[in-house]
Amino acid sequence: MALNNTSSGYNTPESELEGVLPVHPTAARRPHAIVVQSENTSYSDEYITASFQNRGAEVTVSNGQYIVNPTVQSFEFQTKRVPSKTGLMMIGVGGNNGTTLCATILANRHNMVWHTKEGIQQPNYIGSLLRASTVRIGTDPVTGKDVHVPVSDVLPMVHPNDLVLGGWDISSVALDKAMERARVLDYDLQRQVAPHLAVIGKPLPSIYYPDFIAANQEARADNLIPGNDKQAHLEHIRADIRKFKEDNGLDRIVVFWTANTERYSDIIPGVNDTADNLLASINSSHPEVSPSTLFAVAAILEGEPFVNGAPQNTFVPGVIQLAERHQSFIGGDDLKSGQTKLKSVLAEFLVNAGIKPLSIASYNHLGNNDGHNLSAERQFKSKEISKSSVVDDMVDANRLLYKAPEIGPKGVPVGKGEHPDHIVVIKYVPAVGDSKRAIDEYYSEIFCGGRNTISIFNECEDSLLATPLILDLTILTELLTRVKYRKMSGETKEFVPLYPVLSLLSYMLKAPLVKPGTDVVNSLNRQRNALESFLKACVGLESNSDLLLETRIW
Repeated sequence: MALNNTSSGYNTPESELEGVLPVHPTAARRPHAIVVQSENTSYSDEYITASFQNRGAEVTVSNGQYIVNPTVQSFEFQTKRVPSKTGLMMIGVGGNNGTTLCATILANRHNMVWHTKEGIQQPNYIGSLLRASTVRIGTDPVTGKDVHVPVSDVLPMVHPNDLVLGGWDISSVALDKAMERARVLDYDLQRQVAPHLAVIGKPLPSIYYPDFIAANQEARADNLIPGNDKQAHLEHIRADIRKFKEDNGLDRIVVFWTANTERYSDIIPGVNDTADNLLASINSSHPEVSPSTLFAVAAILEGEPFVNGAPQNTFVPGVIQLAERHQSFIGGDDLKSGQTKLKSVLAEFLVNAGIKPLSIASYNHLGNNDGHNLSAERQFKSKEISKSSVVDDMVDANRLLYKAPEIGPKGVPVGKGEHPDHIVVIKYVPAVGDSKRAIDEYYSEIFCGGRNTISIFNECEDSLLATPLILDLTILTELLTRVKYRKMSGETKEFVPLYPVLSLLSYMLKAPLVKPGTDVVNSLNRQRNALESFLKACVGLESNSDLLLETRIW
């Protein structure tokens, strides 16, 4: 099954064209129009090449004094200018997120308009960091005003309308009927987009290991790759990827897990702790190899990126080592769409304002299939873990408010140290469907023993927040496969790919996967600044400076 940008098999009836609106700015096509005139940046027909100075500092603490040594490393970035013809293969394509993504891309591709109780609605990509937000690139020399451009215009990127769509699902329900089952989109849009989705038909058969997802999902599992041989399943998935790529003439495929949350996998020495042990465990059909890990291994072995949009620990140590071995890109975990995104902003605001959160209590209820699956204890535990770590780096950055962990006899910190009480609750309430309710209470210490309580109620269409994140993650992942770098001070002068773990995707993810041995950054502002700075570095621009020195001197 596949859906590309040229063949729908249906023509839009003339009656549907009445009142068609201009293409929304977030869906408009624009040529790459940023030209940096600098000795640091050069252009060829194939590449943009830019020099970049990575400035930092090394800090040594001695007798209560901080000794700071500024550092500078010189790099060159080389970005292939023409985006790859890209396919997006989703595991769970028949779920709420998968069907919503396919339907809304179709709506944007055909510029469908539809009727709601509020009036005429046009398709757009609101909610996408890349398509619907901007970045400051400098100032106008005449007016002195800041100049902003869409983030998607900083470097050449795939347009979401051009993605070729396909994937797997344990349910055999065709995508038009699966969209109807999800009850996310307005009826009039569903009516128009259904014939286009019907062309895709059924998802590809997937794999189902009952121990990893809730028992309440068994009724859906009627579209399965046969047998229990995990090596055979791996080869089947790899063949699916190759066929999809060949049939659609693709340069690149991003494989994306948007299926049910799995339970956490146990990390077992000799089973999934190294690449070789993991491959041997797949060959022997070891019970602790999860479906998501199997899909990740298939993508890595095919040289295609894999992104995990759910909270389970898909990337066991053996997967990360295998990605390093094959220089194949991976990213995750868990889409950050609503409550956790807000938490990463508000917790940072409070701590940076010198206010001490004492407790953060988060409650959710929702009625879609994600909520149904999370009503099982082991699957909820995966979600609880990904949601609970979001404030850790803000706390670690301020030991004026929070006591540091004690240092053990070997000089290693014991535990986390002082930390806000943090609780997460998720309940399944079928009546509310995809309309998730999230309630948060932040209870904080303020000046001289005072207390402050902030309560937030958030109602949102879960899949309509998640879908733009899937698009952003897919498009950014494709871009990062086209970026190479070299250190100007090293012996190797060849450009090499980025490290396989794509931590630059962190802005869209609750529990960002990072290079082993490095700290996780959960601060939303720092994640956004890192991404902006990287995109600018690839065209030879400096990072944003909010110093605005010219406004503070004569």
